[in-house]
Amino acid sequence: MDQTTMYKLTYGLFVLTSAADGKDSGCIINTAGQVTSEPNRISIAVNNSNFTADLVKKSGKFNLSILSEEAVFDTFRHFGFQSGRTADKFAGFPDCRRSANGLYYVTAGTNGWISATVEQSLDLGSHTLFIASVEDMEVLSGVPSATYTYYQSSIKPKPAQPASPGKTVWRCKVCGYIYEGEELPADYICPLCKHPASDFEKVTG
Repeated sequence: MDQTTMYKLTYGLFVLTSAADGKDSGCIINTAGQVTSEPNRISIAVNNSNFTADLVKKSGKFNLSILSEEAVFDTFRHFGFQSGRTADKFAGFPDCRRSANGLYYVTAGTNGWISATVEQSLDLGSHTLFIASVEDMEVLSGVPSATYTYYQSSIKPKPAQPASPGKTVWRCKVCGYIYEGEELPADYICPLCKHPASDFEKVTG
């Protein structure tokens, strides 16, 4: 079975935001879509390790900011490479507003936002699937939505190449960080995006 077939599926990119107990946070997700038109419902899948998933479970509401092709890598770094458990992601972050439900949405590098209230949730192990009714939404621009493929080709910085021929390095497939050495420790954590050793690929110059 060729596991890389999963890469052929198409994904959008979004900033999911929520709040509970006086704490706002947000994270990057790539699984969201409309599931019914009457009534208007959407579904999202969120990794259970994300602090924002906990906030959605507690509050029962969320905003979904749809990232466009104008999004910059710093947005992904800001919402995807640090945890809301230890960082206030909206402290000093200027490109956001609150919608009528009291939650933030992102205004830069996005082409629209949706406010939704959770109707059902299903724990799927690594992720929770939320089915939610749409309460409000707005188009912000006509710039095309960013796909995961577009992110890989046009937004994510190109990884640095090995410094000299014959050198073996390990490259993070998420952010491009380079670790030099013949072997990558099994418990290694990327210092930039905090992803584990399983997300590194071996590159030989």
